[in-house]
Amino acid sequence: MRLLSFDLNGAPTTGVRLGDEVIDLGVAAPDLPRDLRGLLAAGPQALAAAERAAAAAPGHARHPLERVRHLVPIPRPDKIIGLGKTYMKHVAEMNAEASTFPGMFLRAPDSMVAHNRPIWRPEVSDTLDYEGELMVVIGRGGWMIPRESALEHVAGYACHNDGSVRAYNYIPSAVTAGKNFLNTGGLGPEIVTADELPPGCKGLRLTTHVNGELRQSADIAEMHWDVAHLVHLMSTIFTLYPGDLIATGTPSGCAAAAASPQWLTPGDVVRVEIEGVGTLVNPIVDAPRAGAGDQS
Repeated sequence: MRLLSFDLNGAPTTGVRLGDEVIDLGVAAPDLPRDLRGLLAAGPQALAAAERAAAAAPGHARHPLERVRHLVPIPRPDKIIGLGKTYMKHVAEMNAEASTFPGMFLRAPDSMVAHNRPIWRPEVSDTLDYEGELMVVIGRGGWMIPRESALEHVAGYACHNDGSVRAYNYIPSAVTAGKNFLNTGGLGPEIVTADELPPGCKGLRLTTHVNGELRQSADIAEMHWDVAHLVHLMSTIFTLYPGDLIATGTPSGCAAAAASPQWLTPGDVVRVEIEGVGTLVNPIVDAPRAGAGDQS
């Protein structure tokens, strides 16, 4: 099942995508939670009910996909955990040292934008970089989750562009700063439930294109720590809750690794695609100057 959040006449709504249509669950299943975080927290029975309701939805609950304005699938998760150093080729290209634990930071919700919405290049730096990633969405919460059962806690997966302002990443101990500028990361277009994909998405290809040019390409199976191990590791630190997001790191090919980096500039379009999961598209614009109003 493909779950998404979208704008309907100015109000956030939860939907299920069936082909070229989006089913409004607020109409098709009014007794279910109205947001994706709540739907995931309600458990497998609620998800099964959503799937049945979408299949039987009346005409007035159906909207053409091309007319839907996507929202970030889970706009306010309890936490967004960013991980790094998970693809060894990327570690090597960045002249970084491999470690026994992944790099780690937290992202703020307002650093994220939805599918087809613009990513902002901040006024303070022109070193905006792309990082195509697989995002893990927690369905069943837990603490100290064994690796052997970790995938049972995963509701699904989404595409993520872990946009980074590299000048800040390079400041010692300031990686979190470079990952949290307003509207610099992309997420979406939807959450694909885990039952539609191989365990941990192993064997699926992740690619990133900028203006149609292939910049990144890797098999998810190349991750040094697989999804089950990453969920387990994070649960030894945090209590994971339904709707929590874990960004699993990026493969080689980022702009920062090039001798002459091609930083993202206004007019560029970044396309992150994961086989079976979807395609996330975000144009690049300059962030508005202070006082110029919200251009999101």
